[in-house]
Amino acid sequence: MRRDGNMSQLEKSALLLGSFPGGTALTLAEVCTRTGLPRSTTHRLLVELSELGWIQRTGNKFELGMTLFELGERVSVKHRLRVAAMPFMQDLYAVTEQTIHLAVRDQYDVVYIEKLHGHTSQPLPSQVGGRLPLTCTAVGKALLAFESADFQSDVLSRPLRRYTENSITDPRTLDRELAQIRDRGVATEREESAPGSCCLAAAVMKGGKPIASLSVSVPKDRFRPELLAPAVRTASLALGRILSRDGSDRSVPDR
Repeated sequence: MRRDGNMSQLEKSALLLGSFPGGTALTLAEVCTRTGLPRSTTHRLLVELSELGWIQRTGNKFELGMTLFELGERVSVKHRLRVAAMPFMQDLYAVTEQTIHLAVRDQYDVVYIEKLHGHTSQPLPSQVGGRLPLTCTAVGKALLAFESADFQSDVLSRPLRRYTENSITDPRTLDRELAQIRDRGVATEREESAPGSCCLAAAVMKGGKPIASLSVSVPKDRFRPELLAPAVRTASLALGRILSRDGSDRSVPDR
């Protein structure tokens, strides 16, 4: 998106809305800093979006409004895929009592469609509707491993983003890991997106293509991939069969 005087009002509004972290309120100054837009423009857009219900104002702070939540719940990729996946996610949670994720790919990121976690689950950077790089998450690597060779080459030719000291930033190392994921059917992440957290994921396939991925996130000291892998693989395979039978993946966005 262009960040100059040639931006349309729609692009400026999209930039402003995208500047809000999930569940966080920002001041006018903070929104200006995050967007790079002039103060007068930012204030005007915040007022207009507040009138539409897309932004909610409390005192001198702004946050995403309820209307956006309502619209988000109507997005087909969330509704259809979530409905099909929820029984399998609930089964995984019952077995592991750990955080369960459902994610899809959007360009070079994963977007989290659903997340199940208990009262004592450790803090994680993932959030429903949020996104993280393909390359430093188990759900992302599980998807990337089964994408086309051209797309993998595209990803590996770009700078690999670092979230922790364990994030993979060497393309050759990541390429070797993707080959191992294809052989094993599961992807692992060891403190690559958040310190103290590990994750194991498997891609949900239809017609030989990855359309989503399921994962279990576990504290580092309790991470046992050999115990988690059978359950995650089974859930992903079963979800893939369901989606193949009823066509529920039609809602997965063009990427």
